Amino acid sequence: MKFQTTSYHFDLLKDTDRVSAFFEAINDYSKKTDLAYDLGCGSGVLSYFLNKKFNEIISIEIDSKASECASLNLNEFENIEVINCDVLEYDFTKKADLIVCEMLDTALIDEEEVQVLNHARKFLKEDGEIIPKAIINIAELVNMQRHYVHWDEDAAYEILSDSVDYSKIVFKDKINPDFEKNIEFNVNKSGIANGIKITSVTILNDEIVCGPTPMFNPPLLVPIDEMNVKCNDLINVKLKYIMGQGIETIETQIL
Repeated sequence: MKFQTTSYHFDLLKDTDRVSAFFEAINDYSKKTDLAYDLGCGSGVLSYFLNKKFNEIISIEIDSKASECASLNLNEFENIEVINCDVLEYDFTKKADLIVCEMLDTALIDEEEVQVLNHARKFLKEDGEIIPKAIINIAELVNMQRHYVHWDEDAAYEILSDSVDYSKIVFKDKINPDFEKNIEFNVNKSGIANGIKITSVTILNDEIVCGPTPMFNPPLLVPIDEMNVKCNDLINVKLKYIMGQGIETIETQIL
């Protein structure tokens, strides 16, 4: 099937690791199949995967051009309704067996995954499921060339510490978007530390884990005050941000 897409969603579809991970997670779903919500459906590819499993699929997309593409791509399926609307303003009337929400980004800082699921979760049945299931955030102390917040695509940096799993967000739980954590890094290489690298790993279900891909949560580099570090030093950094409110909310402090 050929999909009509926006240029952004075309790049998403070219990321075969991302697309295949969601396809496998949806294909593995084997519980009740009355209703599924696809929140932030984009061009509709995940709704297309859901089509053969569910009696009814409600696919919501805020972007008018992407929603138009999804309507065209999915118009032959009578069990799929595409709605051009902000999920936070949508009047939910039914409880779903499954919510698919792929508004993901590194540490959930830039996209509205947390806000959307906090709003929509009450319309999930008690035994319902969410795809993806959770996200794990990992931090490393680094020396980086660019002293501002940026993604690591073509960026030069050197890792100076062991990695730290600093948070796990489970999407069926109520999530506080105001994040704050003191992270202790064990230095394994002497040098000048001036940043931390954040990597997010997505748990789609109990069997499928997807790490960063070209269009799926690329690692994020965040500056800290420059300091000399030596092997076996323990460096504590306070990391703060508001999930869903953008990278400009990120704050760091060496403790």
